[in-house]
Amino acid sequence: MATQRNRSEGWKHAKISGHNNEELIAELTKNNKDIQQKLLQTAGLSDMSVIDVGYGGLNEKDIASVFGDKTKSKTDMWLELSNGQRLNISLKKDEGGQVFLIGIDRFIEGFEIQYNSTIPQNVKRAITLFFGSASDVLSIVNSVAGNYKGYELRKHRIVAETLKQYNEDLYNVLLNWINNNMSEIFDFCFSRGLAANKEDWAQILWYKNMVGENEFDSMFYLPNIERILPRNAEYGNRGGGTTIQLPFGFVQWHSPRKIIPGNIQFHHSYQKIALLK
Repeated sequence: MATQRNRSEGWKHAKISGHNNEELIAELTKNNKDIQQKLLQTAGLSDMSVIDVGYGGLNEKDIASVFGDKTKSKTDMWLELSNGQRLNISLKKDEGGQVFLIGIDRFIEGFEIQYNSTIPQNVKRAITLFFGSASDVLSIVNSVAGNYKGYELRKHRIVAETLKQYNEDLYNVLLNWINNNMSEIFDFCFSRGLAANKEDWAQILWYKNMVGENEFDSMFYLPNIERILPRNAEYGNRGGGTTIQLPFGFVQWHSPRKIIPGNIQFHHSYQKIALLK
């Protein structure tokens, strides 16, 4: 019980700390013309001026999703501009951590809707095996002489090594699809999420911490990062390959409430993204 309580307290602290950070950065930005100009320059909008600064914080409201329900926005703070438009900013106070947690089916369907595309059936099959929503995943674990059977039975998913033993084509097509859609996956994680309306999508990623936990101050224009992302996804080398390493972080299986099947959890990495500038 103590472990669960500590984990819950950690999540609560992170959430409160994040909202405090948003409030401090919004206040700083509102009162500092130099910072406003730097944000405008990052987005190539130097000829604009800032009329107002807003942020979500503790009163963040859910927005319309591509499914017709509600979702969280990737935008934490926004600048109201002199041309009547908004410049949306995603704030990160830590060098790494979760950037997108989403159910497996919701990821597949949401991606297809957002990018007006169809994920091939063999890729969907590989996704559901690796992240564990396939109905026959446990029978595959029991039929393949893999080295991580205990883990796979507990997590209701198969690791990369087992996927390769079971079907090497699926092992390859999953990585190939990720690499061929790297820009869209990055955009999905950092800019759009499941938000239906373009005015809710983030345009700038700003790593800045004002609550004393990390020291950095870096702004990235998300469309620029999307254009230069290398296609170098690869399976992780621990535990038979439980993660897929990405040029902006990594993706893994995750179930914070111990529900089976779990979710797809994307992580961001300041160190990796900073190398892409």
